[in-house]
Amino acid sequence: MDMQEEIEGLAILIRDLRKHKNLTLGELAARIGRSVGFLSQVERGLSKPTVADLTAISETLGVSTTYFYSLEKPRALPWVTRPGERRTLYYAGGITDVLASPSMSAGFSMLESHLAPGATSGEGHLNDSSEQGGFVLEGQLSIWLDDQPEPVTLGPNDSFQLPPHSQFRYANLTDQPARVLWVFR
Repeated sequence: MDMQEEIEGLAILIRDLRKHKNLTLGELAARIGRSVGFLSQVERGLSKPTVADLTAISETLGVSTTYFYSLEKPRALPWVTRPGERRTLYYAGGITDVLASPSMSAGFSMLESHLAPGATSGEGHLNDSSEQGGFVLEGQLSIWLDDQPEPVTLGPNDSFQLPPHSQFRYANLTDQPARVLWVFR
């Protein structure tokens, strides 16, 4: 799939899940603190949500954020993924997540996040029900945890682990790209 097909696939998953949960655009928009117009554009594949937006959507609709990677691509081996077989989500804010896990039904999932210079997860803190951690492969990742005014900045080979429902946000505050391997459970 190309980028536009991936964006449209995400749009369909969000819209179908919202309708399955019997929520109107207005109800979901109010619960995630965004406008109906913005959410409508996301559901039509015209706008990309931020990581914070998609996390809020998943929590409101009662699914893990990994749910949105469920449009799996065909693979030669069910326990292996190769670069061309991976599902990709393109977020507003300069972040691209690639599902590295062969299966989402296992005990954990892995994502490779690419953060463009200045990329951010969004203005609000994430509150994901998943336990998660990460390993910085390249560049720098800054994380604000809870109400800390200053972020902790991680570089290559640094790692972190956050319990479920941690209040955090993250960004690449540099002028160089960053790559992070995320693990969700």
